Amino acid sequence: MDNLTHTLTGIALSQAGLNRTTRFATLALIVGSNLPDVDSISRVNGSLAYLEHHRGVTHSVFGVAVLALVLVAAIYYPGRQARPKPSAPPLRGGWLLLTCLVATSSHLLLDFTNAYGVRPLLPFSGRRYAWDIMPLIDPLLLFMLVIALGLPLIFRLVSEEVGARSSGYRAGAWCALGVLVLLWGLRDVNHRRVVNLLSSHNYSGESPLAQGAFPTANPLVWKGVVETDSAFHVLEADALDSDVDAGHTTDFRKPEPSPALRAALDTHLGRVYMDFARFPWAQVFTDEDGYEVRIRDLRFGSLSSPQPSFLATIELDRNLRARSQSFAFRGTPPG
Repeated sequence: MDNLTHTLTGIALSQAGLNRTTRFATLALIVGSNLPDVDSISRVNGSLAYLEHHRGVTHSVFGVAVLALVLVAAIYYPGRQARPKPSAPPLRGGWLLLTCLVATSSHLLLDFTNAYGVRPLLPFSGRRYAWDIMPLIDPLLLFMLVIALGLPLIFRLVSEEVGARSSGYRAGAWCALGVLVLLWGLRDVNHRRVVNLLSSHNYSGESPLAQGAFPTANPLVWKGVVETDSAFHVLEADALDSDVDAGHTTDFRKPEPSPALRAALDTHLGRVYMDFARFPWAQVFTDEDGYEVRIRDLRFGSLSSPQPSFLATIELDRNLRARSQSFAFRGTPPG
C-alpha cells in the first residue's frame, strides 16, 4: 500500500488506545508503520534492483520483528532522557516493544492485501503470498480514513471554539479501523465470487490452468486473468453480475518455445522477473541485430490503456548473448 495509508493506519492504531499505554507510542506507530519500506533505498540502483529487493526481507515476519527491536532501541534509550509532560503516560519498555511490533506488522498485513504481495518467510523461503483484494493505492480507503480520523478533530476544534466539552479521538480511530476491516471483507467476498466465475468457463475451447481476479478502484469491478494452454485471456468482471462474459476477452497468445526466449529467461532480469510474475506474457521480435524479448505481467495495467505495465525488455545478439536488459513499471506501447 502507499505510505499515506500506512501512516493513517498507524495514527488510527495510536488513537484507538495504544497512545495511552506508553510514552512515544504515536511516534513509534507512525514510524514503524512505514519502516519496512526502508528497502525502497534499492531504487537508487534502478528499477530492476527495486523489483528484486523491494518487499524483501524487511517485509517478512523475521524482518518486521528485527525492525521493531531496532525502533524500540532508537526510541527508548534517548526517550529516557527526555522530560515528559505531566499528562503523558510513563515510558514502559514492554508496551513500547509491543507497539513497535504492532506498527511494523500492520505494514506487512496491509501490503499482503494487494496483488504485488509479500515474501513473509524470508530469509528461509522466497515464496510470495498475496490476498489480491486491494489496489496499491485505494482512493476509497484513503477517503474513508481521512473522514473517520478528521471529523473528530473538526468537532473538537468547534467544541473548543464555543466553549463546550472537547470530544476525544478514540471513536473516530475505531471507526477508521472498522471501515478498513469492513472494506477488506467486502472486497474478499467479491474477489472469491469473481474467481469462482472465471474458473467455471472454457476460453476459446480450452480449460483454465490458472485464474486470478485483481482489484480496481471500484470494489465491485475486477480485472480477470485466465491462463489456458495456448493463451492468457483478460476481461473485466463485475461482482454483481450473474456471470462473466467469457466470450469477449482480450487474448494474449503464448509464444512458441524458442532459443531466443530461453536465453532471455536465463538472464538476470529474466530470472528475477519470472520469480515475481504470476501471469507472464512474452513476445519475441527479430531484427537485423538479433532479438528483442518483452515480458509483461498481466496482473498489472488497465484494460483501457495501451501502455504496458511492469515491462521487462531483453535484447540479444545473433549469438543469443544479452546486449541490454531493462525493466520499467510503466513502458511504452509496442510498435
